[in-house]
Amino acid sequence: MSLIAPDGSVSAKSSDRHGGGPYFWFAEVGAPAAGTWHATLALDHAPADCSTIKREISVSARKPDSVPVPSGAFWQVRNSWNHATEILFSAWIAKLFDAPSDQDLNWKAWHEVLRDQTRNFLFNYLGRGEDNVKSGLRPDCADFGYFLRAYFAYKMGLPFGYSNCSRGIGGSAPKCYQWFDMEHPDQTRPPPPPEQEVASARLAAATPAAQPPTILNLFGRPQSADAAVPVPEPVAPPKPKRPTNFSEYLRDVGDVVHTGAVRVSASDDNTDFYTVALTQESLRPGTIYADPYGHVLMLVHRVPEVDGKPGVFLAVDAEPDGSITRKRFWRGNFLFVHDPALGSPGFKHFRPVARDKSGSLRRLTNAEITNNPQYADFSLDQSKISAEEFYDRMDDVMSPEPIDPVKALTDAIASLHEQVKTRVTSVENGRKFQEKHPGEIGMPNGPSIFETSGPWEDYSTPARDFRLLIAIDVVRGYPDRVVRRVAHYAMPNNKSVEDVKSELQGALASELASRKNNLHAKRWLAVDAVPQGGPRPGCGLRDGLQSERLRRGEVGRAGKQPGGIDLQAAYAASAAREDVVRVPHLVSRAALADAYLNRNAWRAKRPTSAVGHESDHQRCPRFGRCRG
Repeated sequence: MSLIAPDGSVSAKSSDRHGGGPYFWFAEVGAPAAGTWHATLALDHAPADCSTIKREISVSARKPDSVPVPSGAFWQVRNSWNHATEILFSAWIAKLFDAPSDQDLNWKAWHEVLRDQTRNFLFNYLGRGEDNVKSGLRPDCADFGYFLRAYFAYKMGLPFGYSNCSRGIGGSAPKCYQWFDMEHPDQTRPPPPPEQEVASARLAAATPAAQPPTILNLFGRPQSADAAVPVPEPVAPPKPKRPTNFSEYLRDVGDVVHTGAVRVSASDDNTDFYTVALTQESLRPGTIYADPYGHVLMLVHRVPEVDGKPGVFLAVDAEPDGSITRKRFWRGNFLFVHDPALGSPGFKHFRPVARDKSGSLRRLTNAEITNNPQYADFSLDQSKISAEEFYDRMDDVMSPEPIDPVKALTDAIASLHEQVKTRVTSVENGRKFQEKHPGEIGMPNGPSIFETSGPWEDYSTPARDFRLLIAIDVVRGYPDRVVRRVAHYAMPNNKSVEDVKSELQGALASELASRKNNLHAKRWLAVDAVPQGGPRPGCGLRDGLQSERLRRGEVGRAGKQPGGIDLQAAYAASAAREDVVRVPHLVSRAALADAYLNRNAWRAKRPTSAVGHESDHQRCPRFGRCRG
């Protein structure tokens, strides 16, 4: 790619191809001379039928006027969503989070990303100094995807909207009831969805019909069937206030959206997202991933398969503590399961917003997307496959050619290593918070650890440990996975399948041993599973959960921490037992997942209540919060 000045000289050029579908080239001139410039894209040693692509760019001698907006507004629609703008959105996302795949990429807050002008080529694009305004916003995982989409739409003059959705209740998937477009920003902070209000009234006097799953008893006092459930006083919603700038608008968006909006049934038209096929073309940067257990990630790059080394997708997410981290796609980070109560998980695109004949903005339906040549990528395939088929297909998309089994195992261990370092960072963020805010951070009782707000939610989110346990199992079970999918791997000609499995088991032990000393201030999971009311270790934190749940020690082991559980030994034994902390029995991670599902069904029988939390005024119950 070349940028040619009015005098014919090449002022900037780039041969670096970015992205992984779509591909893009990036070149920049900081202070261009006035006149007509030319941008060209040419293929080296191009055949006769492959011509150079040329575009003219007119540069004014004076600073152009800022983009006009109607009086009393801050956003005007001047473009439309189509294939070209979607691809530009993908390129912007890819550039925003671009870095070598082996580089750790994280930020303490999202504004650090947007204010990096080497990454954000839309910085102050409107000419109004709009990116110089400090907002103080701290999006969670669901907010983050919406905020990035809204930011791009705001800069490019594209329509945008968001929905007020439920989180699912009574075994039903989440549903959306109201949609708000950016041309009517005064309609903010709507009342809870109808089913949530009905459920609150219907269940106000209800009590749990059964105990929550046994695994959850590790974290709290068993709930008595006769215990009275407190009924919260109704809280009048705040009077809507029209936002005066983009930052205030985003705050309003964050007050409404949550992870339930991303998990609406794939066949539903009344939603902000639609599911796509599992192909390299569909899984482009900007694609959203809906985790069934209440987390959201966004794809930012595809690293192609090279010389037997597996390909990989990279994604970013926002954690409850406000940090932004880039992560690899793998089974330990991207959970997938079908359950009616959780809605539709998987990869999804933002539903395009268009103006209809009456002049109103609306979202395209699934059928319209299917028949629209600018899109034509709606698919229900993900809803028809099992979890194993999902991960198998993703392996095939990332690595179409057979891969080296040892390199694949090493790559899985690297993914686990990355996940551990991210968790250590989260623990460190919690430690720093406690330094600034002395005192005990109260731990909720029982299953409510998964549906709360405040410092506990922001710095201790137990679902991250849940995912870490799953990640450990994925790595430990990788040799068996290779045996199951022999055709996907480049198996050595002179070795049997059992020989390869044995080699992988040896490599697994060696890799884990070599990495255990490489983490700075490494800590690992040690859960003091003392039932509520039982003897506690001397940590002083109620419910018996250590204040540092990631402790020093070997991978998957609690070391010599008093009261700690050796998770690997317990998993291997897989037998009911009574141990030193009087846990009746331990179960595998599969049962943990089942417990998660059952917990949600059990929670649906409880009344909902309003919870206040910075940019989270409408989120109740807490199942909509991110569980990264």
